[in-house]
Amino acid sequence: MFSSPGFSKANTYRQVGAHSGVESASPHQLIQMLFDGLFQSLNAARGAIERGEVEVKGRHITKSVRILQEGLAMGLDLEKGGELAANLKLLYDYSVAQLTKANIHNNAVLVEEVIKILQPVALGWKEIGPTANQQG
Repeated sequence: MFSSPGFSKANTYRQVGAHSGVESASPHQLIQMLFDGLFQSLNAARGAIERGEVEVKGRHITKSVRILQEGLAMGLDLEKGGELAANLKLLYDYSVAQLTKANIHNNAVLVEEVIKILQPVALGWKEIGPTANQQG
């Protein structure tokens, strides 16, 4: 496959920039980055289903599931977080189940459902940002 040297340098720059952003981010910012990446993947999966792009759909749903399981759910402190953390874990687990069904059945409605149930959580997280940063 052909790629120009400029493309390769730009791609490397983007990867370094993203890596540096993660290294310098606060824990709150990291969660926000996970939500941003999650919604990008969910929207891409929904679009791929609508276009009939099975392989692309599978990649984006897999990425979404990994963000939910390995990023958001693993980041919960179930001891200190109490009922809120337990409820978020249940919500993330439910989202993974719905995405699994969406992947099997090529169902964009299930992806949309996950987007709708997680948007308030992401918005709430974004809104507590300044407060969390001032207290931390």
